Amino acid sequence: MTLRPTSTPITPCGRLQRRTFLADAGMGFTGLALGAMLAEDGIGHTAPAAEAGSWLPPDGLARLAPKAKSVIWLFMVGGTSHLESFDPKPALNKYAGLTIDESPYNDRVLNSPFYRKNVRDFAGTPRKLMNKLYPLQIGYRKRGECGMEVSDWWPHLSTCVDDISVVRSMWTTDNDHAAQLQFHTGRHIFDGFYPSVGSWVHYGLGTLNRNLPRFIVLGSPPGDCCGGVGAHGADYLGPEHAGVRMRINPGNPLPFGTPGESVFREERQDQMGLLKQLNRLAAIEYPGDKSMRARVKSYELAYRMQMAVPEAMTLDGETQATHALYGLDKSATKSFGQQCLLARRFVERGVRFVQLYHNGWDAHSKLIANHSSNIGQTDQPIAGLIKDLKQRGLFDETLVVWGTEFGRTPGAENSDGRDHHPYGFSVWLAGGGIKGGTVHGATDEVGFHAVENRHYVTDLHATVLHQLGLDPRALEVPGHKRLEIDYGQPIREIIA
Repeated sequence: MTLRPTSTPITPCGRLQRRTFLADAGMGFTGLALGAMLAEDGIGHTAPAAEAGSWLPPDGLARLAPKAKSVIWLFMVGGTSHLESFDPKPALNKYAGLTIDESPYNDRVLNSPFYRKNVRDFAGTPRKLMNKLYPLQIGYRKRGECGMEVSDWWPHLSTCVDDISVVRSMWTTDNDHAAQLQFHTGRHIFDGFYPSVGSWVHYGLGTLNRNLPRFIVLGSPPGDCCGGVGAHGADYLGPEHAGVRMRINPGNPLPFGTPGESVFREERQDQMGLLKQLNRLAAIEYPGDKSMRARVKSYELAYRMQMAVPEAMTLDGETQATHALYGLDKSATKSFGQQCLLARRFVERGVRFVQLYHNGWDAHSKLIANHSSNIGQTDQPIAGLIKDLKQRGLFDETLVVWGTEFGRTPGAENSDGRDHHPYGFSVWLAGGGIKGGTVHGATDEVGFHAVENRHYVTDLHATVLHQLGLDPRALEVPGHKRLEIDYGQPIREIIA
């Protein structure tokens, strides 16, 4: 016979109180109902000791005056060449066919402190760069009133340069595609998994719409080799703070996200009424189970989402002019255009963080075909998003971030491509209190590494949190120590 814990109220003669008996009786059914659902997800009832505490952050951990309400995070999976996008280098054309060792920039590149510290062979000595410099594969011009240099592959976004701020001096440390995880969490994959920037936003800010998730993901995330869902995961913050992935399908945007054609609305309401009763009983029996709390919240949110999500993801109500603005009338731009338009609809309805993935940028060969195709799919939708946010009065309160895991090498690979390059690359931000028409930071003459106002990826995270009114140092979880580099520093030079 199993004795009840001494904390359980017991009447004289060993009889249970009526309230406790009813709760335990109900828990028999709760264990069956919730246990079956949790088992399908591989979640048990017992939280690890380190996660069993009851401390949770209150909604609204803002410590600063917010300049933005929401974030649209555009991530190009595979590594976009900074050289053929937002950091063109004419020296590559002038000295094409020479190695860096043979070029006039030998001393400046190979003898720089950053190069000697970070680019070494297995013997610990700086490596010689023997790959021949590869010329720019597309022309470039100064654009807008600000005169920002952008490649000719971006004709639509080039019309928006006076609204964006390009940071040309980003760097990271992972030279393989796990840099996708590092870009979003700030940690190398060898360190393990850590909360993503979107999950910190979810954790720190209250919702603006209780019928929709705070953190939505669109597009195909990185593969398991590269961090997988960790790029929008929450790790020790808890699964309730992870991104919710949705498909571009208004009829069924989430797996099992609709009650089914044969279920009437009234039936679903009755089901949710019963589930709420079971949830209350579950809270009595499993007060410290973090996964249980998350799953219970997800069931309740699922019902509200079944009513609200289909409406948010239905694009039929948008005008033909809006469809054309995002490129929905063209086969090349339709898919990503739908994602960008949905992102606008989500932030319009109060979603805090919308993360969009676009795959296919890993141009080890055939760079012209690769980048002209991928930019052709994304250029108009992204420009359309910026213009649409502006015309609807949402631009000033929505922070748009464009990023990629790393850049591409100045030297050639496979004669017509570029390799991975984490030592210096570009990102840009727009809206949400960011200065428009600004270029910050610089790489060297051939785009090899960041040399001016260098920024590790967590500086980008800190900038996003700052614009939302969040202090990264206030976002702490007892029992989880963070490194100084995890916090980053806001890039104040681009903040209006």
